[in-house]
Amino acid sequence: MTTQTLSAPEVYQGQFGEFTITQSDRTSVIIYRAGLMVAALSFAIGSALVLFNNNPTVFTILTPLYACFSLALGVSLFTIHIYMASLHRTLQVFWAIGTIASVILAISSSEPLALAVYNQPITLFGVGFIFVALTGIYFKEAFCFNRLETKILTPIVPLLLLGHLVGILPTQGESILLGIWAMLFLVFALRKTVQEIPADIGDKSVFTYLKEQRLAKV
Repeated sequence: MTTQTLSAPEVYQGQFGEFTITQSDRTSVIIYRAGLMVAALSFAIGSALVLFNNNPTVFTILTPLYACFSLALGVSLFTIHIYMASLHRTLQVFWAIGTIASVILAISSSEPLALAVYNQPITLFGVGFIFVALTGIYFKEAFCFNRLETKILTPIVPLLLLGHLVGILPTQGESILLGIWAMLFLVFALRKTVQEIPADIGDKSVFTYLKEQRLAKV
């Protein structure tokens, strides 16, 4: 008879006590990062088509790419680890509002979705919420991991969208910002693939403490 010895999970010391990282925790991080990668690739491909292809038919290709981007971002937002539950839920709500607004606009508009948003900047009051949620991820990553690319992305996204909304950015300026956004988003997603998984899980003792505090109030 053979005896199989299972190694005990590593115990981490958190701010409010000890904790261990389960396989479920690791899986959620992998899904979060995979979602970011799919979203970044979809966004980069779409941006490249806009910036380097003058064929008007390219806008019809952008709609499925945008759908892929939105779904992948939603997956990331539902698997990301954020200590503040209220902030986490807010980002998810923003994503849902932006996604619903995008679907409604895509169905109701006679133009391809990207062209409709570009020609009618006011639609950003609905569609733009999905990018607010994305900026929330950039901000979280910049704050937690001091990443240069997310420090740059955090102001670039609202600058480009608000600049287009109020019409203060020249077309060349918008193209430059879009190109920087696409490249840095891809850099961010690629760098996440080599980051240690426990870093994205964070201090689980904080999650436990905050949950206990919420239950105590109830």
